[in-house]
Parts: sequence; C-alpha cells; structure tokens
Amino acid sequence: MNTGSFSTTPYERHLEDFVEGAVHEFGPITITEDEIVQFGRQFDPQVFHMDPAGARQTVYGGLIASGWHTCSLFMRLFVEHYLPGPASLGSPGVDELRWLRPVRPGDMLSLRITVHKVKPSRSKPDRGVLYSFCEMLNQKRDVVASMMAMNLIGYRESREMS
Repeated sequence: MNTGSFSTTPYERHLEDFVEGAVHEFGPITITEDEIVQFGRQFDPQVFHMDPAGARQTVYGGLIASGWHTCSLFMRLFVEHYLPGPASLGSPGVDELRWLRPVRPGDMLSLRITVHKVKPSRSKPDRGVLYSFCEMLNQKRDVVASMMAMNLIGYRESREMS
C-alpha cells in the first residue's frame, strides 16, 4: 500500500511538493524472528531482543524488536517512498521519538506520515525545513512508534528573500 497525493516520484520531489496536512502511507514491511535476533545481537544485546527462550521469561513474554530496529525499518520506508531523492539535504534530527508498543516477529509494519509544517529557510533561499509527524503501524493499525522528523529539503528554484 502506497497512498498519498504526490504528483511526483521521490526522485523528482522538492520542498514545494509537500502540502501541510497531507497524509501519506507506505508499506507494509514484515519483520522476522531471524532479523530481530540478528539486529539485537549486533546492536541492542538485551535478552528480549536476541534470545527467544529467554525473552519468554521477561515482562514481554516473548521476543520483541529493538526500538532502534523499528526506527531502521521506518527509515527504509521513509527514504524509499517519501524523501525527495537529490533534494534531500540531511536532517538536524527528530523530536518526540516514542516506542509505544512491542514489535514482534511476523508483524507487518506500515509508515503513516502527516506533513506537519513546511518552513522556508530565512537565510538560504534554496531550501527549507520539512516537519513530518511519522507513525509506524502494525497490521492491526496500532501505532508502535512515533516521531517528529525534521528534514532539510531543497526547492526546485531558489525563493526570493524578503
């Protein structure tokens, strides 16, 4: 499912293509037990991320994905379907990152993005800041993670400075 109202491909997209209030959804992407264990062992070695048997003895009652693993799946969908290819100039970060529900093996995750704000740069007329409220949803449509992303995005043409 890839829904939204963009009239351009990600490669052609620029800041003026983002409309405040527009909602876009991309995915799903499925997470497997092997991926959860591999990520957990390499990057977040806690028992509930890397040992299915040990995870059953925790408050989660079974294996769950690291929140950072969930964020990496978010980033995959965000870059492939939403960010504007060559017009993407990086990010100063995210605000209000929350992991709201455990992500388990077999979950199918989708990314829902609401364009929160488009703010032209005061000092650089060729770019602005895109604020996007992002939610990862599981197959039950429960929000498992959320964040406010900020991205520096270029315009097709520089804006006049006032």
